[in-house]
Amino acid sequence: MHATLPLLQQTDFPAIARRAVEVLQVNVGYRCNQSCVHCHVNAGPTRTEAISREVADQVLQYLRSTRVPTLDITGGAPELSDQFRYLVTQARALGIHVMDRCNLTIVEEPGQEDLVEFLAAHGVEVVASLPCYLEDNVNRQRGAGVFQASLRALRSLNAAGYAKDGTGLMLNLVYNPQGPSLPPSQVQLEADYRRILGDEHGIAFNRLYTLANMPIARFGSTLVSKGQFSSYMRLLKDSYRAENLDHVMCRALLSVDWQGYVYDCDFNQMLGLPFKLGQKSRVKLSDLQQVALHGNPIQVADHCFGCTAGQGSSCGGALA
Repeated sequence: MHATLPLLQQTDFPAIARRAVEVLQVNVGYRCNQSCVHCHVNAGPTRTEAISREVADQVLQYLRSTRVPTLDITGGAPELSDQFRYLVTQARALGIHVMDRCNLTIVEEPGQEDLVEFLAAHGVEVVASLPCYLEDNVNRQRGAGVFQASLRALRSLNAAGYAKDGTGLMLNLVYNPQGPSLPPSQVQLEADYRRILGDEHGIAFNRLYTLANMPIARFGSTLVSKGQFSSYMRLLKDSYRAENLDHVMCRALLSVDWQGYVYDCDFNQMLGLPFKLGQKSRVKLSDLQQVALHGNPIQVADHCFGCTAGQGSSCGGALA
């Protein structure tokens, strides 16, 4: 695995600062039932990092004391964490909106037979990875049989009320390119997804989010191995749009790892770029219970061009 941080640290990306935190994104661990090439957290079945009950309680205390409105739970496959359902139930009891970053195939894993029912019962928004509407493309990126398993999971979610009028159960899909290119128009691609998944497979969803692949972790290492890292970075920089800068997710999102350390975003977390707070070298969520973060500087490097290129990219899809 090639380390990409040394290739990214010398940057001319503009300095930016935080606004008030609106989303607390918690990575509950790197264990996953899949190992995808584009995965920026290097998740897989052999990873053992996992959030503890102690850190989960720190997350809940932060939500309780700050009233941040949204808890965004990610991984790995977050549902494999022993603390996933605890976080969901306790956060929902506080009136917090909860999002689950789901890879869909987790629904068919042993022990997850009631997952869809659990998510629906607690009104969890599902943000589901489906990198293409074509079977060959999905299986090439994520493994044999993943496309059909994903369709079965989507049908189960629809049957439970997701993406149905009047239920309030949100099901959003996530697309990412197959290689070193920018995502196409989110509006047009969403129309294509809706037409093909609806007409050919009878599947409904609420929104499609298009995400750019970040030049870090597995994807970044693959670019280095293929001699494509410099050209991809050139594409990102040449496609920079200043108007996206005001809407990048790090301005209103706080990222927390499985140990309770905080970062400006999930990408910085994976690069090990520490959160800046005074003279502290590493900051834990428990350090921030009474700290106003508005105006705090955000750690930037060249990978940040991935969020501002073209139509922009964030956990909530395109920015433009």
